[in-house]
Amino acid sequence: MPSCTTHRICMDKTEIIAKIAQEPEDRLLLAKVWDKYSQMERKNIPCATIFLSPREQQLAQAMLNAAGIRSGYIFDGGYEEAERKLLVFLPDWAEDGGEELVFLRAAFHGADSTLTHRDILGSLMGLGAARERVGDILVSGHSADIVASPPLREFFLREWLQAGRVKLTVTEITREELRLPQVQVKVIRDTVSSLRLDAAVSSAFSMSRGKAAELIAAGRVHLDHMPCVKADKPVSEGAVLTVRGLGRAKLTAVGGLTKKGRIGITVERYL
Repeated sequence: MPSCTTHRICMDKTEIIAKIAQEPEDRLLLAKVWDKYSQMERKNIPCATIFLSPREQQLAQAMLNAAGIRSGYIFDGGYEEAERKLLVFLPDWAEDGGEELVFLRAAFHGADSTLTHRDILGSLMGLGAARERVGDILVSGHSADIVASPPLREFFLREWLQAGRVKLTVTEITREELRLPQVQVKVIRDTVSSLRLDAAVSSAFSMSRGKAAELIAAGRVHLDHMPCVKADKPVSEGAVLTVRGLGRAKLTAVGGLTKKGRIGITVERYL
């Protein structure tokens, strides 16, 4: 029969997940994340989740915060700005979760050999690889670097021979050898009357504040990868703004007040 302590922890888990989850599938995801944490504690070995999207990372972080788990884990996607990341739980003796990732480069040659992110992803899925086992896909001139779970290493090296009609040469590389694509951004400097979501979206995507409020109310805007329908939601430096159909932007700096009492902001909109 479970002890009172065990029963209380289970109740806490259930209540926390119910509070954080926004969709039915969120409950399953968060339960799996919690199970990885429990496995790390029970076996005293590093334990990693599947690759999480930015939204899933936010949900997992919110759950850990609610549970009072402040340390002993890292989000790792192979490089600092990675979009898809593992959540790695670490016992006291472990310094990092470096062995939870593998890095591969698929080189393709010839003047007519051009591949897109979609081409590479399609070829991986065509091999039967689960999307949650593959992290970011970094396509450059004549190669594509991928971050993946270690169990896929030998399979990809052996079976990943082409993408469409383009032949591939696949080799293992190190974390330091990843070729990070140059991110193109448009820098926008503006002033706003207040640090509200509708004001930030208005500046970032060159629209009226009223139009921004309409998009927010319609559920088309995410703040830090989470849906937000409150136009007056406060935003702060570092906030990521996503508008479905228009793209993504980041509030990179918040300045002081102008002579007219407005707030200076700098936004980077991803092109």
